[in-house]
Amino acid sequence: LGWKFYDADDYHSTENKKKMAEGIPLNDEDRIPWLYALHEILRREDSSGQDAVLACSALKKMYRRILVSGAAAMESNQPEQPGENTALQILFVHLHGSMDIIAGRLEKRRGHFMPPELLKSQFDTLEPPNVPEKFITVNLEKPLPEIVLEIEHAMFQG
Repeated sequence: LGWKFYDADDYHSTENKKKMAEGIPLNDEDRIPWLYALHEILRREDSSGQDAVLACSALKKMYRRILVSGAAAMESNQPEQPGENTALQILFVHLHGSMDIIAGRLEKRRGHFMPPELLKSQFDTLEPPNVPEKFITVNLEKPLPEIVLEIEHAMFQG
């Protein structure tokens, strides 16, 4: 696509990385400053007219709202009104797969601070996206080329 790519894991604080490496799941207090920083990255790219891809485990609806609206997401539970223009236009891609499939992939990952043992806590925290969020759900059991095509189709046709 020629878009900038950001891996949200690169922006966790040292404290968050240490906590996860010790097998301790992150909580909302740990994640919210991280999500604010990610929102600012996306806001900067949007302001400069650059499209971007952010790989991020935005597990809860509140986390996705922060990515879209920054601190404004915490100030109100009301969705932004049309014309307010402060919210970013983000298509969330919910990569759906069984715990077994994802665990198998995590086991193959080397040198990452999050141990596979934390996967269950992520499944426990997960609030899959739903209407009115702008999202698609993609099945992880599909071959990678199919997954990519499905996402591209949703971005450019949907």
